[in-house]
Amino acid sequence: MKTSQSKFWDFGSVPMIEPEYLGGILAAGSDIALFLKLDGKILSILVNEAEKGLGNLDHWQGRSIREFLTPDCLPKFDNVFEKISNGKSVLRAVELNHQDNAVWKFPVSYSIHRVGTHDTILMLGRDLRFLAETQQQLVKAQIAMERGYEENRKFDARFRMLLSQTRDAFVFLSASDGRIKETNSVAAEILGEDIDTLQGSFFASHFKNRRTGEFVDSLLNASESEPAVEIRGSLESSGNEVRLSPSAFRSAGERFILCRLETDEQKVVKDDDLSKNLLSLYQAGSDAIVFTQANGVIEVANNGFLDLINAPSLPKIQGRSLANFLSRGQIDLALMLDNVVRSGQVRIYATEIRNEFGAKLSVEASVAHLGTASRPLVAFVIRDANRAETLRPRPSQSQTPSKSSIVDLVGSATLKEIVGETNDMIEKMCIETAIAMTKNNRAAAAEMLGLSRQSLYVKLRKFGLVAKD
Repeated sequence: MKTSQSKFWDFGSVPMIEPEYLGGILAAGSDIALFLKLDGKILSILVNEAEKGLGNLDHWQGRSIREFLTPDCLPKFDNVFEKISNGKSVLRAVELNHQDNAVWKFPVSYSIHRVGTHDTILMLGRDLRFLAETQQQLVKAQIAMERGYEENRKFDARFRMLLSQTRDAFVFLSASDGRIKETNSVAAEILGEDIDTLQGSFFASHFKNRRTGEFVDSLLNASESEPAVEIRGSLESSGNEVRLSPSAFRSAGERFILCRLETDEQKVVKDDDLSKNLLSLYQAGSDAIVFTQANGVIEVANNGFLDLINAPSLPKIQGRSLANFLSRGQIDLALMLDNVVRSGQVRIYATEIRNEFGAKLSVEASVAHLGTASRPLVAFVIRDANRAETLRPRPSQSQTPSKSSIVDLVGSATLKEIVGETNDMIEKMCIETAIAMTKNNRAAAAEMLGLSRQSLYVKLRKFGLVAKD
């Protein structure tokens, strides 16, 4: 600040400040004010009352300021005081990091002035914590942006690699204007153009008698229909018939359509290859595969299922119900069939298979609903659960879902009480699951859990589940 342009600041022009007001003015004009000797000893400290975060710093008085500076700031402080001792002025603000009792730190920007004739130094400081927090937030935001940029590059590389290596023909087009955004080489070959020419062109222009708006609307309607509908079109370049399977999605506020293109020749080849591969999997696969009618009567099964139940041949089990080979019989079969009819598939159902000699084996079954409305079929893929369990790694303690809740009980209850409480929790979860799976069939749930019906009702009342559906 320059004072040479105004004579008001000359000696005698400014009214004298009363001593009782001087401390308040210094404290109000800065966040923290320090009076020091040249050796660093703090004579007095004033803190702005509005700065609640600094706390009470009265214990600084009479001690060296070096005790309250971080080690990295000590050389900077000594350098500044050496200049002042040599009669030089410090024109720029000096940033120092304070520490107090090694508990918290705060940065302060000081303007340093030599006052009086007794080697007294006045340091007026501004708290920089808010600025430091803002800078840290900006740095974190920048790091997040860089990570997001790198992630986008990774996803873009994976997307383009997948698009170039897949055998299917794909075209991405905008639902707003019908222009092609992305395509792969297989689709370009079908459309009879190179990828660069297709980029940005109207998708409808590559088909005969197709207008852009009408064509896009038909693709959107086909993508939203249940079941999925294919659209046929004739190519302008070759006149070949092409089937389009559209799927609409939204990204970054814009709607797009993913179209899979397929010619009749490709479909014949693919269907033939798929049939051969599926037949080979059915015959040579290690998992048991069973096809049944809608009521669970076995129509056909592979050698894997025959090995599982020790059956000599397929005719011995054809026409029999799959429930004959399940440990819980009709209960297991009814649960799987009900769920597969409702949702179309059952991912994993744990049960036991009973072979022709009465021996039981733990298995996991996956179920899918196939066939047509006039002749529905149900496919069961059954895997030996004992082998899978042997190969699965045991979960570590850190992966146990209930570890944190159990650890919280330590110290507040005895070991016996903790074990009892966790047992009750697991018992309640199992009962709720059985009730849900059997659709509130108490008899079936009791049999599934290996309980008598009376014992099940006792536990339902114990856990307050009697009124639950």
